[in-house]
Amino acid sequence: MSFTTDKQTLDDLDLLGKYKGSSILNLFDNTRTRGGAQVLSGMFQQPLQDAAAINARAATFSWFQQLRAEFPVTKELCEETEQYLGMASANSLPGTAMKLVQKKLMKLIASDQEFELIRTGMLSVQQLLQKVNAFFISLNKQPEHSPWQPVIGEVIGLLNTEGFSRLMEQESGASMPLSSLIRYDHLLRVSCRSALQRILEILYEADVYIAVSRLAASRNFTYAKALPFTEGANKIDIIKLAHPQVPGAVANSVQLHHHQNLVFLTGANMAGKSTFMKSVGVAVYLAHMGFPVAAERMEFSVLDGMYTSINVSDNLDMGYSHFYAEVLRVKRVAEEVSLGKNLLIIFDELFKGTNVKDAYDATVAVTEAFGENRNCSFIVSTHIVEAGHTLQERCTNMQFLYFPTIMEGQVPRYTYQLQQGISADKHGMMIISNEHIIDIIRQKRAAIV
Repeated sequence: MSFTTDKQTLDDLDLLGKYKGSSILNLFDNTRTRGGAQVLSGMFQQPLQDAAAINARAATFSWFQQLRAEFPVTKELCEETEQYLGMASANSLPGTAMKLVQKKLMKLIASDQEFELIRTGMLSVQQLLQKVNAFFISLNKQPEHSPWQPVIGEVIGLLNTEGFSRLMEQESGASMPLSSLIRYDHLLRVSCRSALQRILEILYEADVYIAVSRLAASRNFTYAKALPFTEGANKIDIIKLAHPQVPGAVANSVQLHHHQNLVFLTGANMAGKSTFMKSVGVAVYLAHMGFPVAAERMEFSVLDGMYTSINVSDNLDMGYSHFYAEVLRVKRVAEEVSLGKNLLIIFDELFKGTNVKDAYDATVAVTEAFGENRNCSFIVSTHIVEAGHTLQERCTNMQFLYFPTIMEGQVPRYTYQLQQGISADKHGMMIISNEHIIDIIRQKRAAIV
């Protein structure tokens, strides 16, 4: 099994999108190589679901963060190596010799450039291997034991093979005779090709570890502790959580566990509800990747997956109204919950697409039914505070939290700091009045008349 989610959730939390400035992937993508960027993207698309694997990756990030290592090679050197490996080659040493001799003759006779591409490509590999070798030897000499030690040992073992060692010992490949070029070209692109590709794979992983750990250090992010899921002991405990893409965000804490597995969230518009819920979703997703999170501390039981309903829109092609789209989204989540999975579910303003009476009845019924699934954790926000009061009387497994609004004359000020209770703040008409919308409409009408 793997950590499950869907496109709606990924879009709600703005997790993916390499070229979206606001995406979480874009925030972490400070890799130096194209291969590193691909490894990072793969990690984002496949969160882990094993506590030991999550903690091991987090420990590796933390080790690199303490090490403050510099990535050893340039992007250009990696791409020249990839290009060299991608060129056509013979399968045998005699075939390699014949091919290079032909290219050499063509270069002399007709200024053919392919021989030169092979020669310079091989020299790029030589430089790359020398730099990678020095880098991994330095990693191996670190006094503190590395959780990445098996990988470090693997690379050193690959580089210590006779062929690679002899190539790295060459003083300058620029003046290498044709016989040596033939031998090493066959070595790199045929007999040791898979070993070289494995070294590149590990190098790209190092690119990710260095880039992500450097961001974590600069932002003061922390690494979550993953716990195996245990029936009746599931938890999500996050202290001083903020959204990683909101500069100067106010931190809040949240604790969800088996006996209080649902947060019922209220507060005025713009008070911070949606940002808080997205912060929780992003932290849980990153934690399952073993990545650093924007919090002071986090501990969680490994989940089967996560689903959100934050920016559900109508579907004109299918003829769905906004309300019906909401209903279908709740149905989809209900089907996942009914399978007995342990999930995090986030609903922002349930049933806002219908009238107040229906929204009240539906919010109470759906929230109460969902909350009975104690293996799952829920965060539900609404403006219908009456639903909160009803659920307060009926349910013992719910936390009631709100974001307050402080009125300074006719101007609302938001603290973005969670408090216990249910908010009755309704400042919509005050904001409309402050923007003089009614006056603008009446002035326009008077001018027409």
